[in-house]
Amino acid sequence: MEVSSSLVLLLILAVLVLVMWRRRTSGRSLPPGPLALPLIGNLHVMDKRAPFKSFTKWSKTYGPVMTVYLGPQRTVVLVGYETVKEALVDHAEDFASRAPIPFLCRVLKGYGLIISNGERWQHLRRFTLTTLRDFGMGRKRMEEWTQEESRYFVQSFEETKSEPVDIAFFVSRAVSNVICSLVFGQRFSYKDENFLHLLHIISKIVRFISSPWGQMYNVFPGLMELLPGKHHAMFRETEDLKNFIMGKIKEHEQDLDFQDPRDFIDCFLIRLKQEKDNPDTEFHANNLWATVLNLFLAGTETTSSTIRYALMLLIKHPHIQEEMQREIDRVIGPDRIPTMEDRKSLPFTDAVIHEVQRYLDIIPFSIPHYATHDISFRGYAIPKDTVIIPLLHSVLRDEGHWESPWTFNPDHFLDANGNFKKSPAFMPFSAGKRSCVGESLARMELFLFIVSLLQKFSFTSPQGPDGLDLSPELSGFANTPRYFKLIASPR
Repeated sequence: MEVSSSLVLLLILAVLVLVMWRRRTSGRSLPPGPLALPLIGNLHVMDKRAPFKSFTKWSKTYGPVMTVYLGPQRTVVLVGYETVKEALVDHAEDFASRAPIPFLCRVLKGYGLIISNGERWQHLRRFTLTTLRDFGMGRKRMEEWTQEESRYFVQSFEETKSEPVDIAFFVSRAVSNVICSLVFGQRFSYKDENFLHLLHIISKIVRFISSPWGQMYNVFPGLMELLPGKHHAMFRETEDLKNFIMGKIKEHEQDLDFQDPRDFIDCFLIRLKQEKDNPDTEFHANNLWATVLNLFLAGTETTSSTIRYALMLLIKHPHIQEEMQREIDRVIGPDRIPTMEDRKSLPFTDAVIHEVQRYLDIIPFSIPHYATHDISFRGYAIPKDTVIIPLLHSVLRDEGHWESPWTFNPDHFLDANGNFKKSPAFMPFSAGKRSCVGESLARMELFLFIVSLLQKFSFTSPQGPDGLDLSPELSGFANTPRYFKLIASPR
């Protein structure tokens, strides 16, 4: 018995020494954090369905910069507006790299915009921003495309004849068609079966990586590859997305006009051909399909989820819906097509849309960053190969910047005179060098689609306001709203 007790004591001491050793580097300390176990790290004490809740809780003990272990992966979590802003904006160069997220690495094979680093990321981001702006992102041309799509969107609600419907794919069809116009140079019919199949896949991907099973894949990818499970089916389905994109690229290659590019794919193909003799170019076929996939997926799911959640909140708070409609009626009327110019005359509506994004908190972790070199931050050492999570959830719920952070309250974006006011802690699109490339497009879509719907319809639920559950169905990578039915009644 004495030998057994001594052995247990030695094992405990060995674990403590290992943990303390891992928390020190080059004479400087890692940020503090909860005690981690070998191999599993802090997973045994983490909320599996909503990990960000555990991070928020731990930060009250260990402070706004802390170290946790997701399995064997060392991770530094940044909590609160001041901390996240200091890292992503004030120390932008140090925190600009992306973490090698195993699921996305498997799908994208290291190509594309979202998870690339170094020169690849710099070239692709610069090219993507310039090209999207040239095709009207945030400008009049894009506004006209979104206005046209809003007419189809409104018509699809008219066709429901005030019957209860699940609107998940009503919304994603419209939102996706806007990014499709930019990337593929075309929109798709709402009845196009192949288009609907692709939207189902996109939805399933986001739901999978937000689920505990998807999180386990990202923590233990090698082990998960050996086990049966839904991740294998997800990888097969992502091939459908890739094959669709490759088919569109081949179509573009057949009738490419160097003097008159129609969309993002045309512009990339032209650049690819211009640099075909450059062995170091990042403009090649792999980066093309991967970047298009990045845009197609990101440009569909996050904005459509935000609109779905907005409608849930407006049903839950009918007095807010009615006040928005009164403002829209006064400024635009029942027939004129809304424009982005109207936004400055619709302060309450604008405030509600911003509050929806804040309250939804759609990407609570942001997309994880990465230390590609040793970083010194706030007196701590963050070693190379550390995953860094700027906890956007903590920014959008920062009690020092929001009067009632846990309540849906449009007054967060209104001054005493009812005018719209900005908040520096409004970071749903992240901040710094890795902020969302489609931010201006998403803002335009949210405003024009939501205003167009409220101009024509009043929204209710068959179960009434109290029958809606606003809590996310999944809260891993993304906060995904629950499926629900609504009634769109013509006004």
